[in-house]
Amino acid sequence: MKKYITIALLAITATAFSQQNAYDAGEWFKFRIHYGLITAGYATLTVENAFVDGKEVHHVKGVGKTTGMTNWVFPVEDHYQSYIDKNKNIPYRFIRKIDEGGYTKDIEINFDHQAQMAEVNNKKHGTIEEVQLPDNAQDMVSSFYYLRNKLDTKNIQIGDVIDMNMFFDRGTHKFRLKFLGRETLNTNFGKVSTLIFRPYVESGRVFKEEESLTVWVTDDENKMPILIKADLMVGSLKATLTEYKGLQHQFKIIVD
Repeated sequence: MKKYITIALLAITATAFSQQNAYDAGEWFKFRIHYGLITAGYATLTVENAFVDGKEVHHVKGVGKTTGMTNWVFPVEDHYQSYIDKNKNIPYRFIRKIDEGGYTKDIEINFDHQAQMAEVNNKKHGTIEEVQLPDNAQDMVSSFYYLRNKLDTKNIQIGDVIDMNMFFDRGTHKFRLKFLGRETLNTNFGKVSTLIFRPYVESGRVFKEEESLTVWVTDDENKMPILIKADLMVGSLKATLTEYKGLQHQFKIIVD
């Protein structure tokens, strides 16, 4: 199960969208991550209020953990945090602390958008370095919340592609997302109208091909991810929204 919890969390934190403020402090999501018929673990996303250098921010916490037999075979506990400016929708600080079967990382990145520099503090190895930062760079967590607030899903067309600069660990990576269309899903909450997106991923290592991920998000003002499917080199993975609270807008359920 190596990195499967991480994959699901990254996918979750990379996909959901809106034109107006879609979230605020108090929002909380919980996802069940299952590999085939096996529940591999759970992931949560939590939004709180905080301050960074006197600036009011949303403090977002993402946690992914294995459970049951998966935890016995290959325990995973991943923690991600992002401090996002409430008005500018840009990250000031990103924390990635993971333990995947003994493989660990402990990194804190502080962003200076004015100077276009990122200070990368690798706490595991005791190193600090400065790396050039492009315009409008997001981290792995803030990208999700940025798109929720900024992307115009009302006028989006099938086949449209969204590109972003995403910074993590030691550099900037291109994040690309393709809109596939709309679909009504049967969920634990009832029938839900959704938007379908495909994040492009690196093929050959974990995923079968670049288009191995598919993500469904609610077609309402919350734009929350409700289902993720991934075709892996071995089997397939799903992450399903099981619980939520603190939504800023009505969750629209289709009533027959």
